[in-house]
Amino acid sequence: MATLGDLRRLRVEPGQAFDLRDRATQLDLPGDPSKEQIEAELAALRAQIGDIQDLLFTRRERALLVVLQGMDSAGKDSTTKAVFTGVNPLGIRAASFSVPTPQERRHDYLWRVHAQVPPLGCIGVFNRSHYEEPVIRRVHGELKNGEMKRYLRQIADFEQMLVDNGTAIVKCFLHLSFDEQRQRLQERIDNPLKNWKFDPSDLQERQYWQAYQTAYGQALQATSTEAAPWYVVPADRKPVRNLLVARLVLGALQALKPQPPARKPELAGLKVH
Repeated sequence: MATLGDLRRLRVEPGQAFDLRDRATQLDLPGDPSKEQIEAELAALRAQIGDIQDLLFTRRERALLVVLQGMDSAGKDSTTKAVFTGVNPLGIRAASFSVPTPQERRHDYLWRVHAQVPPLGCIGVFNRSHYEEPVIRRVHGELKNGEMKRYLRQIADFEQMLVDNGTAIVKCFLHLSFDEQRQRLQERIDNPLKNWKFDPSDLQERQYWQAYQTAYGQALQATSTEAAPWYVVPADRKPVRNLLVARLVLGALQALKPQPPARKPELAGLKVH
């Protein structure tokens, strides 16, 4: 089983030059494990994630926020399901951010995001996140470069504040290739059971592929910090993508080192009759 050290090659190193186009969208795992072997390790990782989450929930001293970001069809939904199936639902919160409501637009763009941050003792999953606002607006020309930098500085400050107050953060960019996205979108069109996933706007946004790669690259470089690093997870192979995210989540939970709840002295010797 890989360690976080093995996963360091996926990390966007803070303060270093970075180009998303230099990162692979496919990764060959050591030993070339079969799909069945990958699923077996993933099941073992889920069990460990569940055990640590139970400790986290009983102590309620720390929280973990998992940010999943990526292009349309990169697999944010299915990754969430694959990694967290079986985890105690009382201790996990999942949130997705679509077009802001009129009320949300009356506040700053982080207002609705902060409201979804997991409480202490819980794991939170952001399926899409606070990065949507600056990236989409930059791609469509609504933000100039200086304004984009201001957004990203605010996001980095926001995440540092969360970390300072007990919420660890692991951010995964699910890195999909242009051709793989084409195949997945076509499958959503051709397969009636997946028609519900298809949104015609996905085809419109696909025309801005290179602009999105540039904007996401800028966002990842500017906001990958020691406190809240980004990991670029190759997403063309779904089982590998799920496994890598599970490894990252488990590593982040292990780093929190949650301890079993302390015994209550007042219960010593108490008998139930």
